[in-house]
Amino acid sequence: MSSTLVVCEVDQSLKDKLKKFRFRKETNNAAILMKIDMKKQMVILEDEYEDISLDDLREELPERQPRFIAYSYKYVHADGRVSYPLCFIFCSPMGCKPEQQMMYAGSKNQLVQAAELTKVFETRNADDLTEEWLKKQLEFFR
Repeated sequence: MSSTLVVCEVDQSLKDKLKKFRFRKETNNAAILMKIDMKKQMVILEDEYEDISLDDLREELPERQPRFIAYSYKYVHADGRVSYPLCFIFCSPMGCKPEQQMMYAGSKNQLVQAAELTKVFETRNADDLTEEWLKKQLEFFR
């Protein structure tokens, strides 16, 4: 039943932007930061970043509010191969308001489906968002 529960809709312009993002040709790291407009009960674009490291992105996140992130990452494998995984990261830090946490958690699956992403990660601590953390998460997909 929970898979059919829709807490917040995904803004159509955001869906379009995510689709474009999925097919981008650039080889640098990039991110789309998304938030929920609580009044409209809709997932909307907060900001876009080109050529941004996870360390810099972490600095852009609010301290006590959840966020969704679509992150295109230039991943250099141990054997020298390069891939560009597209990751969905749900960051819900400790200390968020419970109603906010529920809105975000209840909207995550809908957004992941809209974005058509398969590498989905979650963290309760924005400090986790490091390159080492992401590489560890991506090991599962090798």
